[in-house]
Amino acid sequence: MPENETEAWEYSLYIPNDPRAVTVCRRTLRLILTLHGLIGLVDVAELLAAELVSNAVRHTKGPAALRVRWSAGVLRIGAWDADPEPPGPPGKLEQLGEAEEGRGLALVRACSDLWGWQPLSRFGNRGKYVWCELVAA
Repeated sequence: MPENETEAWEYSLYIPNDPRAVTVCRRTLRLILTLHGLIGLVDVAELLAAELVSNAVRHTKGPAALRVRWSAGVLRIGAWDADPEPPGPPGKLEQLGEAEEGRGLALVRACSDLWGWQPLSRFGNRGKYVWCELVAA
């Protein structure tokens, strides 16, 4: 557990619509979690963030953002994008097999403790926010 587990914090990283941004987000998240003493969550958090951000970059044309928040023993990872359309429902992971597409939200659902999405309007920009949570053991 981190030394300051009761202290809440939040980071946002705004990214362009560029597939390379997924790697930037993964590495930034790894650094944030390591510096906050949450190394036990890094691998799963990186996977979840990569899925959320790559969906935002792949399925929309505008900018996106990664948001990471720690509060009361829960890590929330979310991706904002400029498309207000809801994400498609996740398929069942066991039925997706070796499919090259369509596994992102199924992985998010399978690997997180809770996930969801909400429409979001901020500073005149419309879009959606897809998030997931990991509870620290």
